[in-house]
Amino acid sequence: MTAASPVLRNGLSVDVEDWFQVGAFEQTIARSDWDGLESRVERNCEAILALFAESGAKATFFTLGWIAERHPALMRRIVAEGHEIASHGWDHARVFTLGRKAFAQDIARARAVLEDTSGTRVIGYRAPSFSIDARTPWAHEVLAEHGYAYSSSVAPIVHDHYGWREAPRFAFRPVAGAPLLEIPVTTAEIAGRRMAAGGGGFFRLLPYAVSRWAIARVNRRDGRPAAFYFHPWEIDPGQPRRSDAPLRSRLRHYTNLSAMAGKLRRLLGDFAWGRMDAVAQAEAARLG
Repeated sequence: MTAASPVLRNGLSVDVEDWFQVGAFEQTIARSDWDGLESRVERNCEAILALFAESGAKATFFTLGWIAERHPALMRRIVAEGHEIASHGWDHARVFTLGRKAFAQDIARARAVLEDTSGTRVIGYRAPSFSIDARTPWAHEVLAEHGYAYSSSVAPIVHDHYGWREAPRFAFRPVAGAPLLEIPVTTAEIAGRRMAAGGGGFFRLLPYAVSRWAIARVNRRDGRPAAFYFHPWEIDPGQPRRSDAPLRSRLRHYTNLSAMAGKLRRLLGDFAWGRMDAVAQAEAARLG
């Protein structure tokens, strides 16, 4: 028996960015240097697709426009295997660094390339580093104006890189009168305190039992689907090592890379998973 009822499908997602595009290295590696660095995103995504095929899981690939432009065949393969392509913005610029006009331009540019390369309509968005927060009250309005059905861009916790502690833990409509749905990354609540439980470093760095407990708690006690994410570089222990990055960034980025694929296999077997657009549809029906 699985840890969660197969009727309750959790949202499975991959934030498609290469190893050199992560927030941990944004002060170390210049965007102007990206094209000269070894790209490993395609091989890593192929390994992820094989992993998903083993379990029969479907997922949403929140993809940078910068990546889609350079790897169009990968976009088509993701769609051909039954997964969703959604937007992660153009080049991983955090929303609160852009302003309203630049943000609108960023998501329009990314969407055009994503739709052209994948041959599918893009209706979902995830902000780089969950950077829609209290500093960007206009961001959801822009997404609604551009016709997005859902966003998964809010982390309702306190974190040194991101977080909007006051945001709801579960799906909500952030713009009055608009159908846009926001699906925050999953948190677990214990003794009135929130803890990250939706993947990324939390999943990779801590014992698997912690994530299994947290997701099961959300499914069983709260009766809601989890929204889980990880990155292609997190399954790649052979990626280049940057000794010039701050120690804290290196520890966050490189720890437990070799254990990640095995932990994901366990996760895919212990819970029921689906695309984020399916979760959004179910949550929209719940909200009415």
